[in-house]
Amino acid sequence: MKKFLEEFKKFIMKGNALDMAVGVIIGGAFTAIVTSLNADIITPILAIFGGVDFSNLTVKLGKGDLAPVLTYGNFITAVLNFLITAFVIFCLIKFINSVGDKFKKKEEEKPTTKKCPYCKSEIDIEATRCPHCTSELE
Repeated sequence: MKKFLEEFKKFIMKGNALDMAVGVIIGGAFTAIVTSLNADIITPILAIFGGVDFSNLTVKLGKGDLAPVLTYGNFITAVLNFLITAFVIFCLIKFINSVGDKFKKKEEEKPTTKKCPYCKSEIDIEATRCPHCTSELE
């Protein structure tokens, strides 16, 4: 049992597990923001143009007071929340990748090869002798 607890401690202290925990917490907070954006801003705007509030869309499955009610409007709202969340995450990832590409290009601009002044072959930047013509390089 002690060995099991030590393995669990090693796992939980790894960067991946901690990163995942932070991601779940931030994801939960982000979901609340997107849900509020949809319920408080987007749905009322859509209601102006279409006259429909999705959360009120229901179908009664039967007759009487005890008949089950299918609230498909809530499902539509959940799908909209998902699409909005996916779109915002897509935009964030695209922005982060573009910033990362700018830094990556600066790093990649350093040349890794040079031309031999004698045979004009392309050789490694740190070479002291050309592997093609065997000339000594400065």
